[in-house]
Amino acid sequence: MKPSLTLYLAAPRGFCAGVDRAIKIVEMALEKWGAPVYVRHEIVHNKYVVDTLRNKGAVFVEELDECPTDRPVIFSAHGVPKSVPAEAERREMIYVDATCPLVSKVHKEAERHSDNGHQMVMIGHAGHPEVLGTMGQLAEGEVLLVETIEDVAKITPRDPDQLAFITQTTLSVDDTAAIVAALQDRFPAIVGPAKEDICYATTNRQASVKAMAGQIDALLVIGAPNSSNSRRLVEVGRAAGCGYAQLVQRADDIDWRAIAGAKAVGVTAGASAPEVLIDEVIVAFRDRYDLTVDQIETAREDIEFKVPRVLRETA
Repeated sequence: MKPSLTLYLAAPRGFCAGVDRAIKIVEMALEKWGAPVYVRHEIVHNKYVVDTLRNKGAVFVEELDECPTDRPVIFSAHGVPKSVPAEAERREMIYVDATCPLVSKVHKEAERHSDNGHQMVMIGHAGHPEVLGTMGQLAEGEVLLVETIEDVAKITPRDPDQLAFITQTTLSVDDTAAIVAALQDRFPAIVGPAKEDICYATTNRQASVKAMAGQIDALLVIGAPNSSNSRRLVEVGRAAGCGYAQLVQRADDIDWRAIAGAKAVGVTAGASAPEVLIDEVIVAFRDRYDLTVDQIETAREDIEFKVPRVLRETA
């Protein structure tokens, strides 16, 4: 007989509106212009999604100079520095910007603060595409990056009374709050965003993990190792009391020995992981357990972002 186990599915989970929009942009570009369509960086951080689009004719590159000038190029959902579209225009390329509108909001926020004379402090992870894109909206030196509370003590702004802060959209709400508090303590005059920068999808997925943490013995987060919001879900689960929390890309990555003896397992997915991967995990559990599947819903999402006009005209 198979052992009994309850699988709790977090809701919301998986794709957010920004990711869904970015994938549609690539698919619609392929429909309009045919293959190949070039994409600068992974359109979203998920191998399954990237491989699926590659099989349809998308070509993923790291830099713009790898793209021919006679084929369209798409910029990833994480956003790009201003220098990238400027170079595409100089080369007279067709390009489509798939930057998530919530990331674009942070870009505009940074520009607005800069126009008002503020130097920016960005809370984020060095080297992440979103951070590089956001810092690249302003001149070099206009954005100071902090990753930790300790970093707050190390920065040297040109004028402590003329500072504003922004955040990477995919960070942990709790970790960001602690860094913001440290910034406000050291720089009392620092100006914050008009509205929280951390996106609704990141906040909702973290809230659902917290809600299920007390009912489960283990947590599996489906997502890519280079997905910031997926890694944060693992951290949130551990902080909320999950004895075992692990990031997996596919069902084949599950460490079944690590969860042996568990009676309840929680499953969620980062904002760039498709539902088909959740279904795959459920099937894998059914093969091994007498399974009960339940859902813990903490919010409902009905946000939808429009694709750029050039593609809407095609549709």
